[in-house]
Amino acid sequence: MIYRNILVPTDGSPRSQRAIGLAVGLAARFHARVTSIYVVPEGVPTLFSGGKLYGSGVISAQIRSAIRKAASEALDAVARKADKAGVRHASLRTRAHAPWQAIVRAARSENCDLIVMATHGRSGLAALGSQTLKTVAHSPVPVLVCR
Repeated sequence: MIYRNILVPTDGSPRSQRAIGLAVGLAARFHARVTSIYVVPEGVPTLFSGGKLYGSGVISAQIRSAIRKAASEALDAVARKADKAGVRHASLRTRAHAPWQAIVRAARSENCDLIVMATHGRSGLAALGSQTLKTVAHSPVPVLVCR
């Protein structure tokens, strides 16, 4: 299979950095484009949200600014790696109640033919909130999962 557009979700974490490296490497090999996406889950922080900042309908300008900064930093990291490898790239940022839904929507709307994403490797009850697992289950295209 030859890939033309590889979607790579990022949250700026070290695990997502590994997925970005793999996505950029594949894109270089196949002369493909990398499309990065940063999804801000809507609502309040949950057990599964870790230390990240999340959007809600009622958040301060300071928190909105911090979210925008985190998104820019994560997406800029993808752009830098892609530029260094000579890979074409684009970026998206969006909000969604469930990040996996935004990832699947982006794969469809951007005509991506592969998703490369990280997993936090949780098991048991913590895995029930896995955005990676839900993306794999609902994706219209193959999903390469990096640990």
